[in-house]
Amino acid sequence: MVCAMEGYFTYPDSIAAAPERVSRSKRIAIVTQGVKLGDETRGYTRFRAIAEKLVEAGFEVDLITSTFQHWDKAQRDTTRACYQNLPYRVHFVYEPGYRKNLDVRRINSHRILARNLRGFFKSRFADDLHAYDLIYSEIPPNDMARACAEVARSQGVPYVCDVNDLWPEAMRMAVDVPVVSDVAFAPFALDARRTYRLISAAVGTSDEYADRPGLDRTEPYEKRTVYVGNNLAVFDEGAAARAGEVEKPDGEIWVIYAGMLGASYDIATLVKAVKIASLKDSRIRLKLLGDGPDRQKLEALAAEESAPVDFMGYQPYEAMAAYLCASDMTVNSLVKSAAQSIVTKIGDYCAAGAPMINTGSSPEMRGKVDEWGIGVNVVAEDAQVLADAILKLAADPEMRSQMGSRARAVAEERFDQAHSYQVIVDLVRSLVL
Repeated sequence: MVCAMEGYFTYPDSIAAAPERVSRSKRIAIVTQGVKLGDETRGYTRFRAIAEKLVEAGFEVDLITSTFQHWDKAQRDTTRACYQNLPYRVHFVYEPGYRKNLDVRRINSHRILARNLRGFFKSRFADDLHAYDLIYSEIPPNDMARACAEVARSQGVPYVCDVNDLWPEAMRMAVDVPVVSDVAFAPFALDARRTYRLISAAVGTSDEYADRPGLDRTEPYEKRTVYVGNNLAVFDEGAAARAGEVEKPDGEIWVIYAGMLGASYDIATLVKAVKIASLKDSRIRLKLLGDGPDRQKLEALAAEESAPVDFMGYQPYEAMAAYLCASDMTVNSLVKSAAQSIVTKIGDYCAAGAPMINTGSSPEMRGKVDEWGIGVNVVAEDAQVLADAILKLAADPEMRSQMGSRARAVAEERFDQAHSYQVIVDLVRSLVL
């Protein structure tokens, strides 16, 4: 059975029936639309990891998320046992959902989520004026973040936004029509501006993202850069468990891309580059781990080019880790105009201990590749230049080994959530104590 209140949100019975809290531990609300929970196989783990770290530090944490599972494009059965008896309390706010990532229905769905989120907080604070001592949410969705920011301001509690993408900047990747795009994206820009002006602090998944609120405000603010990262122990355990399933012929050189096959990610150039490289070194083979709207088009391109490419489809995290560990090099393949900075996959790429070829144009990302010595930067959308980089790494196992060792060290020092997320805990503590 699922309990509902005023049509705004749903949550498991075990939460509804929980006794009144008597502890005066500081209470934190973490709000995220796309989290991976329980035994779900797809989604971001960042906010679940933040919730776990805060609980370990002695805070009471409510993780508030959508009834709609973004990655599966389906409503959750919120009564399932996997959502209960967790270190934090889970609340589900109703969202109708959508079928595509680029869809008018997604915009409307997020708007309804934001409205229902306001209703959720109104009910919580009506029952207890001290329901939460701090609200922490991701942005985007921008309207969801704005709802959190405005509720926090009205209740006189700190608000921290976790900037993990830039809307509407990133949206122009898919739709960039003069005047039309400006009008269509204006509400997103307005929500972002309002949100950033109300923050107490910002956490960014890159320096660029942590700095982004400063463009819409004049007052200084606390900011921290904490990469999305991964749980290194989970990565290693998964890779070890699935290693036996990865069959790599002797002598082959594997180039691996893991992630979305979609607009921002320049996989077409990568396919062409591997074809060019394979004409000079027949050992080279591309493994594409992931799925997306461009898959059929890319499969047709690979067939047309007779390129040595294997479309592996979406892989469970453990299998992806095993494939990455078997790779000879990874590719962070982005189009020139991509708004992304240090993307989620970088932590997993580094954890695999393989060198990386980066085509992303972000000055921050390119600077880190050079500073850390974990790979090479090449200009985006140039198949010949990318092919040359692949051939250079393929021909030099010592270089691959050195870069891979440095990548693994960076993963341990900068991307392991078990250590890096302590920065967020310390920031929250400074704002509420």
